[in-house]
Amino acid sequence: MNALDHATNTVLVQAYSFTSAPIAKALVDAHRRGVQVQVILDKSQQTEKYSEADFLKNSEIPTLIDAQHAIAHNKIMIIDGYLILTGSFNFTKAAEEHNAENLLVINDSTLAKEYIATWRAHEQHSEPYAREAPSGERRAPPKRD
Repeated sequence: MNALDHATNTVLVQAYSFTSAPIAKALVDAHRRGVQVQVILDKSQQTEKYSEADFLKNSEIPTLIDAQHAIAHNKIMIIDGYLILTGSFNFTKAAEEHNAENLLVINDSTLAKEYIATWRAHEQHSEPYAREAPSGERRAPPKRD
């Protein structure tokens, strides 16, 4: 959260699970400060009940889904082209409060360039986020006038 509060230019996010309201709010706050925020999520976030994907998208943060892989298991933030946050830490309340997790903070612009290149490669095969009904559920048909 502290790193996001101090972001000044860019934040690139790749996340497998993203249900943390405080982290989502910090991203939106950064976006409102003029920071370019972009997010790539695993396809499971299209049906995850507590996903923050709708909040991000509705806050006009470009939010993509990486469905090319069985699981897009990345947990990465790249901030301002030099700060990398990565590890086992999913962006979830459980990770914040209950799990045994690790989060590595790397301050290295050279390594960040490699992470950014990988992020951009995933961006190329990702699609814009759209909420899907969980399996077994039917969505109501759109209302017609």
